[in-house]
Amino acid sequence: MRIANNPRLASLALCAALFVSVALPRAVLAQNESGVSNVIGNDKYIGPGSCAATSCHGSVKPVANSRILQDEYSTWIIKDKHSRAYQVLTGDVGERMAKILNLGKAEAAPKCLACHALAPPPEMKGRPFEVSDGVTCENCHGPAQGWLGQHTAKDSPEKHAQSVREFHMVDTRNVIVRTEKCLECHLGTANKFVDHEMIAAGHPDLYFELDSFSAVMPRHWNIPRLNANGSPAEDASWEGVRDWSTGQAVQLRAAMDRVAWRARGERYDKKNVWPEYAELSCFACHHSLGLAKDSWRQEHGYTGRRPGDPAWNESRYVVFRLLAKQVDAAGAQDLDRKLEAVATEMSKLNPDRNAAASDAAAAAPVAGRFADRLVGMTYERGMVLRMMQSICDDAEEISLADERAAEQATMALDSLYIAYSKDVQPGNSAEVRSSINALFQQLENPSAYNADLFAASLRRIRPQLQ
Repeated sequence: MRIANNPRLASLALCAALFVSVALPRAVLAQNESGVSNVIGNDKYIGPGSCAATSCHGSVKPVANSRILQDEYSTWIIKDKHSRAYQVLTGDVGERMAKILNLGKAEAAPKCLACHALAPPPEMKGRPFEVSDGVTCENCHGPAQGWLGQHTAKDSPEKHAQSVREFHMVDTRNVIVRTEKCLECHLGTANKFVDHEMIAAGHPDLYFELDSFSAVMPRHWNIPRLNANGSPAEDASWEGVRDWSTGQAVQLRAAMDRVAWRARGERYDKKNVWPEYAELSCFACHHSLGLAKDSWRQEHGYTGRRPGDPAWNESRYVVFRLLAKQVDAAGAQDLDRKLEAVATEMSKLNPDRNAAASDAAAAAPVAGRFADRLVGMTYERGMVLRMMQSICDDAEEISLADERAAEQATMALDSLYIAYSKDVQPGNSAEVRSSINALFQQLENPSAYNADLFAASLRRIRPQLQ
């Protein structure tokens, strides 16, 4: 229902699947100056077929009374677009992009395969598997050769800890770690990224929200997650809120890290363009042009920057800051000050590299501390209601921050209201759902986005919240 009723989420389902990395653990992989991987460990990848047995993760339906659904492989190969991430490289758009970027064939280009397939170097393959399988189990869970056997042992939390500690299993049970793993491709690292050159060639701009992206993945794990004895390991009522809030904090921290490494010139390929326009608001420049009298941008002006200077993309903060104020007012003020410095510098025509790197590096740990706090918080209906109300009350500032900020606000309301309505069961939930879906519809054509119309629609939701 969530996807079917939201056109924006339906398209998000495609984007959410296309940019997931090979993500080799740091202890196993290093990059040389040309970006080629150097193996420095013994962990190997063994491919998705190793998980496909019906007694493992290949059941055609969830197994009753099991802590693990055991149909994860079937869900991945049938429903999850990660399994088809490689295929987009072979299509017309993928081939055209590769031609523009002088990459040869997209399906053979390491730059593309890094996020569209499980494509380790040959010496890291424990057994043969096909790169055309796309983004597979080990992209997210780590190279399985060391932990495949012992992770099947029942009632063995110590074995799980050992797998994570010694054999490079990724602890996706940890929301912070899970978000970091997603962001390796859905935001990027110095070793794999989407830059303005790639966007100009046709690659979609990257955006992310953990709860919404998990919903359209679709999820292949129990909600709530269960302990070994079958008891709930978390409060299912607010699981989506925790994922949204923690994911936002981790994303902001990672975004600050990205500004810093770009400003410091740390790309693996040494093609360190600055300023990197992929850090800016795409739609500040790429939007439908009309008569000046009809321009909402000119009507509101360009606060915080010289007219004509591209604006920094602040979408990863403009909504999260409202939550930060609820959780820790003093910490939120500190984060505000540090993010204002980043925004001011990055919204200049020629931002200073050193200042941008320094400002971003100062903001990143503050966001990280919020993530540590949010992942362990107890959530309740009053807090979630106040958060939704604050988003509606801040409609103008969010909408003027451009389409990507409006997109984050809409996904936030969607995630928050799903959890809230399950707990409260308000009588007008159909009306609110319709209003949220109308916000998604306004984002269908980003170039035609109108901040005033979006703000008005957002404000109309405020009295509907009960």
